[in-house]
Amino acid sequence: MNRRLVGLVAIVTACGCAAALLAQSAQPAPPAQPARYDVIIRHGRVLDGTGNPWILADVAIAGDRIAVVGVLGAATAAREIDATGLYVAPGFIDTHTHAGPGMATAALAPAEPLLRQGITTIFINPDGGGAIDIAAQRAALLKNGLGVNVGQMVPHGSARERVMGMADRHAEPHELERMRELVRAGMREGAWGLSAGPFYVPGTYAEPREYVEVARAAAEFGGVFQSHIRDESDYAGGVLASVDELITVAREAKLPAIVTHIKVLGPGVWGFSTPMIRRVEQARAEGLEVWADQYPYEASATGLVAALMPAWAQAGGRAELRKRLADPATRAKIRAEMAENLRRRAGADRIQFRRVVEDPSIEGKTLARVARDRNADPVDVAIALIETGSPAIVSFGMLEEDVRAFMKQPWTMTASDGDLVPRGEGVPHPRVYGTFARKIRHYVVDEQVVRLEDAIRSMTSLPAQVFRMKDRGVLRAGAWADIAVFDLARVRDTATYDKPHQLAEGMIHVFVDGKAAVADGVVTPERAGRVLRRDRQ
Repeated sequence: MNRRLVGLVAIVTACGCAAALLAQSAQPAPPAQPARYDVIIRHGRVLDGTGNPWILADVAIAGDRIAVVGVLGAATAAREIDATGLYVAPGFIDTHTHAGPGMATAALAPAEPLLRQGITTIFINPDGGGAIDIAAQRAALLKNGLGVNVGQMVPHGSARERVMGMADRHAEPHELERMRELVRAGMREGAWGLSAGPFYVPGTYAEPREYVEVARAAAEFGGVFQSHIRDESDYAGGVLASVDELITVAREAKLPAIVTHIKVLGPGVWGFSTPMIRRVEQARAEGLEVWADQYPYEASATGLVAALMPAWAQAGGRAELRKRLADPATRAKIRAEMAENLRRRAGADRIQFRRVVEDPSIEGKTLARVARDRNADPVDVAIALIETGSPAIVSFGMLEEDVRAFMKQPWTMTASDGDLVPRGEGVPHPRVYGTFARKIRHYVVDEQVVRLEDAIRSMTSLPAQVFRMKDRGVLRAGAWADIAVFDLARVRDTATYDKPHQLAEGMIHVFVDGKAAVADGVVTPERAGRVLRRDRQ
């Protein structure tokens, strides 16, 4: 065969192979199998948590994570939810609760009042109080299973009491170091930061420098500083100076600082939201991370002792307080200061008893009403109650204009400051049952103080950002599947000051780490909550 013929054969052969390959590639590929997930929430108005307006989309869950946010078409799932007309948002994060003790009990671990508001994560040990042994508290929380996720704070007041008791004095250097070591131990166990309560004993006995020094221990681990500031009224230096104190901690300890349940309390400071906001804005312009959280009510809740009793009289604990009250001259001095503190609280008709173990008959009544019933002066009634117990109160001392002003700030998160108590026990603040639903219903829908997407951001991505929570507070692929599906037309708080044990309405589905905690408006037996650790995200 000559060379020309060999070449022609090679060309023909090559062309034939190419044609065969081309024919193969032209054949239709076998159909791709539709993706399959554990859950698909279809056709919802998806609010991603960042403050963006809603988009119409589907959300798929695989295991404990969000797999897809988009149009899922032929994809299938073990469970599909039609969310047409409903809103789909990240699960809400409550940055300040007193629910730790309740969550550690079998009766309250399911956290129904929280889930019915769309809450999927809470932080505990606020105001400088609560467990100092973070590991032991975590074990107690996990014993009965958890309806929601829980993050722990290390409480400064508990650390101070462990080191110094109830002493009314400045800490010595070696005592500061012992407190720092307690904070470091808690942070190593996964706590998210340091909580403080300069308003409460023994935290009120600490000088500002103590907070800076102890907060530095939390800063070593990337934690935050959350503080019930020293004065929300005009008790001890005033609310503005107290905000300045927190800003100093942020600046010198070099960590984010939160004015927790921000407010101005009492007629003497009504309207002070304006200079407080200015101070926070100036600090942020300086480059400091200063934040706030807030509950959407005009009334606060605390103890009668904290509200009326001067701090110096509480030094050394209840036994020492009783001794002081037994001395006529000291009692007269205490009484005079309590009368002034009652004035700061706008009077006896603005204090309502919410839990009085020694006399449940007065729960739900005002101090003024009890004083009339007993034909006694309100201050004398208060002293008598304090001598025998520790009454809990609701205090109607805020101005609506201030509440709204704080709420509008882009650095304000949402928090309940609520505890968990058995239904029907006492007359708790309605915020326990209604905080998040009330903000949506009253301040978004009815009063239009804030936009829905901004309210949702204050409950989701903002707290996740402030606390450095990885993959929480947003709806996106790869994030933890904490999800709230709600009917905006039905969302409402039903709890009132007189009848607080009433669950919020409007949450149709709630998922905690991918598990259905609320399904078709009913709380499930699922206990998918975890104790979240900062060091193991």
